[in-house]
Amino acid sequence: MSSQTVTYVEKACAYITREDGALLVFRSAEDDRLQVPKGTIEAGESPSNAVLREIEEESGLAAVGDTTHLATDVWNRRDSPPKRYVRHFFHTTVHEPRERWTHVVTGEGAERGMAFEYSWLDLPAAAEFALELDDYLHLLDA
Repeated sequence: MSSQTVTYVEKACAYITREDGALLVFRSAEDDRLQVPKGTIEAGESPSNAVLREIEEESGLAAVGDTTHLATDVWNRRDSPPKRYVRHFFHTTVHEPRERWTHVVTGEGAERGMAFEYSWLDLPAAAEFALELDDYLHLLDA
């Protein structure tokens, strides 16, 4: 039996809510399932700094409240070749009057230039999320 080296990629994921408790979500052209702002943590970057950078790059929101770490897990992205995401989930709040908007992703990642369609989702959510990004939504009620 041959053993394959597992690749681990650190990710920062953002649950952003507004005053009414609704969660910021988006859909992309590549995946119609709901997603939240998230991305790869850069070398030398802390998860808490990465989540703020990803929020701005992926949604255009720069003025968010304090961030709270909710959970960290290891999620199986694929079995062969083995790839795992070390996901750091954070919660923050924002004052955002827009009900929906489109943002073109900035930064240096693979999603640069893609347009994400943002809207607000009332919780608890019954919709399907990509990459099991809804795993820790229950912690927002805690």
